[in-house]
Amino acid sequence: MAILKFRIYFEEDDSVYRDIAIRHKQSFQDLHQAILKAYEFDNKHAATFYRSNDSWARGREITLEKYNKQYRADPLMMSDTTMGSEINDPNQKFVYVYDFVRNWVFHVELINVTREENPKIEYPATVRVEGIAPSQYGTKGLVGDKLAEMEEKYDLQSGAEGFGTEGEDLGDDAEEFGAAESTEEEI
Repeated sequence: MAILKFRIYFEEDDSVYRDIAIRHKQSFQDLHQAILKAYEFDNKHAATFYRSNDSWARGREITLEKYNKQYRADPLMMSDTTMGSEINDPNQKFVYVYDFVRNWVFHVELINVTREENPKIEYPATVRVEGIAPSQYGTKGLVGDKLAEMEEKYDLQSGAEGFGTEGEDLGDDAEEFGAAESTEEEI
């Protein structure tokens, strides 16, 4: 059975993504649930996928339910549409929109197809996590691993290279250029 691996990027920051492995016979509803779980979102809002191209243009809709809006073509239903049926390209892309009020947008890109199923994994499964997920409602506190990840990403550890003495009183006689030069030597 084919296993599809998708990379789900947060639209506003492509350094934040989750890789999800899913069987080709599983549905878009399964992928929808896996994305919400991977990004720690609840399941209380409307959602839809769009077939897409390399420019992330939105094509045919694959929706959770039929919403009260105009469709150019009848949408496919997530629960009835298998992942494999919509893969037309080895780099297939989809746009995923969750919560039409807050408009959370994710870019979904097929990055790997394999026939080898891992018996230790229950599909769909999040197989890689990069970056701190956006908070669905307000802000999240940074604790433990997430704080360490933030410190590492932005080099926030005290005494790290790049922290200077700007704003410190260097004396009235020090020339601006000479003061900066001597400060670097002290560090």
